[in-house]
Amino acid sequence: MPDDSQQSPPTGINPWIVAIAVMLSTFMEVLDTTVVNVSLPHIAGSLSATIDEATWTLTSYLVSNAIILPLTGWLSNFFGRKRMLMLSVTGFTVASFLCGLAPTLPFLVVCRVIQGACGGGLQPISQAVLLESFKPEDRGKAMGFWGLGIVVAPLLGPVLGGWLTDSYSWRWVFYINVPIGLASLIMTRLFVFDPSYIRRTSSRIDYWGIGMLALGIGALQVVLDKGQEKDWFGTTWIAGVTVVAVLALGSFLVYELRISDPVVNLKVFRNRTYSTGVFLMSMLGVGLYGTTVLIPLILQTLLGYPALRAGIAMAPRGLGSFIAMPVVGLIMAKVDPRKLLVIGMAVCAFTLFQFSRLNLQAGYWDFFWPQFEMGLSLGLVFVPLTTISMSPIPKETMGNATSLFNLVRNLGGSIGISAVNTIVLRRAQANVNILGAHVNPYSSTATQMLSGLQHMFMSKGADLVTATQRANEAIFRMVTQQANMLAYNNVFRILGGLFLFLIPFIFLMHRPQAKGAIVGGH
Repeated sequence: MPDDSQQSPPTGINPWIVAIAVMLSTFMEVLDTTVVNVSLPHIAGSLSATIDEATWTLTSYLVSNAIILPLTGWLSNFFGRKRMLMLSVTGFTVASFLCGLAPTLPFLVVCRVIQGACGGGLQPISQAVLLESFKPEDRGKAMGFWGLGIVVAPLLGPVLGGWLTDSYSWRWVFYINVPIGLASLIMTRLFVFDPSYIRRTSSRIDYWGIGMLALGIGALQVVLDKGQEKDWFGTTWIAGVTVVAVLALGSFLVYELRISDPVVNLKVFRNRTYSTGVFLMSMLGVGLYGTTVLIPLILQTLLGYPALRAGIAMAPRGLGSFIAMPVVGLIMAKVDPRKLLVIGMAVCAFTLFQFSRLNLQAGYWDFFWPQFEMGLSLGLVFVPLTTISMSPIPKETMGNATSLFNLVRNLGGSIGISAVNTIVLRRAQANVNILGAHVNPYSSTATQMLSGLQHMFMSKGADLVTATQRANEAIFRMVTQQANMLAYNNVFRILGGLFLFLIPFIFLMHRPQAKGAIVGGH
């Protein structure tokens, strides 16, 4: 079935034009993973639903997105990469428009499923196209450009979502994708072409593999997204879905390793550099997405920031990444990227330990500088890690490798969000008990504070009983706030320790070649 998608790429196309073409679609897709979060109360109110019901607009997107991610390499070979990319962008754009028109919550959830499924292939395809469009010595620059979308978009999402929702309507959170999608579609049509080695390796379709993968990844994503909300295994259906995920994924791994034409080629993990890079990227996902959730929670629940201002307070991290990634991309060819990766991990750990010393008197600048430093460190981590991990992968299997790489990063992010939420809740409960034990009639400090609060409320017209009740409530709020702050500090220390723990693993990876063929490619 010859068409333009099977043509050889023209030699005169500037690779940066290709980079912009695929970057638009990637940025749009990553942005949509977080841009809806701040609009949930408005969506629920507009569609006559509860907040809990409205969260399925997030879960449905993440589940369908995670299912498609590992299949992207096979789908690109089966249908053609250019055709697959154009179909994905078209489907994502149309689904976004329909999400904006949604008259009911079920209609919106169905459209979000389609949106997530179409968006799942955008990240790995764009990454594969970029890696192949640039010479080996220029891939650091390409990954620096691509990384801007992957790191900055999740941080920009809450700010953009809050502004659009407050200024216009939650529906514009989806409508904004339409012009971006159209621009990406036109540029892809004109400037992206399939390389000669993109072809079907077999006409056989691995239905069993696709089915087990879809069931396993979908069930796992539901557990990670809803686990904390439903008290994990204290809820029967969460426990049941967990069993389904374990059985399906276990069966998938055994089955895929035994058949000749698997839908996902797991043999790529035999390469030590790639498998180590995937592991490190999953842990980076834990830290990146975990802190992306923690900091807005501190700002909004403990320090009283409104949603939009909290989103703006997250901007320094994006600014740091925006500065660091292009610079790191430029110097990668001259410096061992593993050294940059070590520095990045160490700086990221340092910033997390800075966050672990925050208290309830923290001001804007107490968040600005650690976040800016973290943004710089993410540039030092993300660009070298992606480049090193992909350096030994042959071009023929690049699509499969980038699919798994992005899947693991996203799953790491889901695990990180679930883990930090669970740890914060459990540690806060323990801290309330510990701190509350010191608020008793035998503590002179506690009795003095209670007496002072009683007099303050009585001076405002309350009787003794009411003033005492309000004073006790005020002290309990203070204890709860301090307990929560200590819990956040605990999590930041854990994440900081995690990044230090990961540093030795970097030396298991081989330095990529600066010039010539890809290591191990041919």
